Amino acid sequence: MIEDYQLTAATPSIEDYLRLRINAGLSAKAEANAVAGLPNTWFAVVARRDGQVVGMGRIIGDGGLFFQIVDMAIEPAHQGRGLGKAIMTALMDRLRSHAQGAYVSLIADGEANRLYAQYGFEPTMPKSIGIAQVIR
Repeated sequence: MIEDYQLTAATPSIEDYLRLRINAGLSAKAEANAVAGLPNTWFAVVARRDGQVVGMGRIIGDGGLFFQIVDMAIEPAHQGRGLGKAIMTALMDRLRSHAQGAYVSLIADGEANRLYAQYGFEPTMPKSIGIAQVIR
């Protein structure tokens, strides 16, 4: 593991989840939605330094056929140290050992597609295109 950091297979607490999303530049989520959604995590990893959660990544899905990697977030002060790669490696190891044959997707923000490409993820276009909607 990366010196001074501990990686643990665990779902982040609601407080850590909400804080990390905002601090890492992801969209804010309502606490009630986090309360409802986080228990449905299939697998998750948190990165800690000095006991504080500074990074996370989660996998959601139906448990066998379809999965999505979500909530990849690292505190800005801890970025550039390999935590994203360490978290992705842990998530992919879990998928490879428990979800052979499953379809795994994700949404890459900004330049994150370069990280995900290292794990075999490719754009789906032109064969298919991801589309989304936020329910208001």
